[in-house]
Amino acid sequence: MTTFLGPTIQGVGTAVSATSYSQQDVLDAFEITDPRIRSLFLNSAIDRRYLTLPPLGPDGTRTLEPQGDLLDKHKELAVDMGARALEACLKDIGADLSDLRYLCCVTSTGFLTPGLSALIMRRLGIDRHCHRADIVGMGCNAGLNALNAVSGWAAAHPGELAVIVCAEACSAAYAYDSTMRTAVVNSLFGDGAAAIALVGGEEPDPTATAGPRIRKFASCIITEALDAMRYDWDREQDRFSFYLDPEIPYVVGAHAELVVDRLLNGTGLRRRDIDHWLIHSGGKKVIDAVMVNLGLTRHDVRHTTDVLRDYGNLSSGSFLFSYDRLVAEGIAAPGDHGVLMTMGPGSTIETALVQW
Repeated sequence: MTTFLGPTIQGVGTAVSATSYSQQDVLDAFEITDPRIRSLFLNSAIDRRYLTLPPLGPDGTRTLEPQGDLLDKHKELAVDMGARALEACLKDIGADLSDLRYLCCVTSTGFLTPGLSALIMRRLGIDRHCHRADIVGMGCNAGLNALNAVSGWAAAHPGELAVIVCAEACSAAYAYDSTMRTAVVNSLFGDGAAAIALVGGEEPDPTATAGPRIRKFASCIITEALDAMRYDWDREQDRFSFYLDPEIPYVVGAHAELVVDRLLNGTGLRRRDIDHWLIHSGGKKVIDAVMVNLGLTRHDVRHTTDVLRDYGNLSSGSFLFSYDRLVAEGIAAPGDHGVLMTMGPGSTIETALVQW
């Protein structure tokens, strides 16, 4: 095993929006009768999602929100959920806002200038000298992109606390029409935010919650599938609209083995040596494709499938919701190895190797 000692994951926190809906609730709310779309919703392996639906109009139906209102919704939800996830993460490790030295915020469901990090700092009264960064528009894989970048900062600043916040207001990225393209997106995503704390150095704070050390990262961008996941301007609806190619599960699955083998290369580990798999809850077909190509069991991906069932696809923060569930299980033992995997636009697969 490589002797490199990366930063330690110290704690995690999550937050969601105010209201949750079953898939049937959403179908009823928009009076969807198309049997193809209904089947898509009801066979998604999702029970409930947290959503902030459009307001009711005078006739009792949901009104179509213009893009400006969606941007306002994103700002309100992302700041609120992100701030609460950050506070939950700090509470998890017994830290205060005054301990924070670096804040990195991730979002792909809206555009903000000043960025989410500045807005959360103002909301919570974080020290104005706290370092910060914003990762915008990278999609569902972006949480691990942030973890890679912030790990470098933490390693260069031993003993100082860094936190990543992934805040995705997916309700602010919806379009409503009768197309299957839109239905695929609307059946899948939910609102949520997650935060993870890192501390670099040989001797992390002994009073903090012990977590795994980050050992290595590996990345793969599948440029031939660059347009398979994208956020386009819909001229007919005068708003942005997300597109998912139906072939995405197979594209991701076909490349999963390649990037995981690259991650483990030189470590002395094989896939069978990995004790914990934390994979992005990208959808039932995506999870199944990754399982088949990596030879994983249902037990291996239980946290991923449980998060999909209870929250839907939470975009960049999904894998941190899975990590939170692993922590709650309390089964990770010293010496255990874990692989984190996220997938998103590019098309991109990001991975990280961690060790407890």
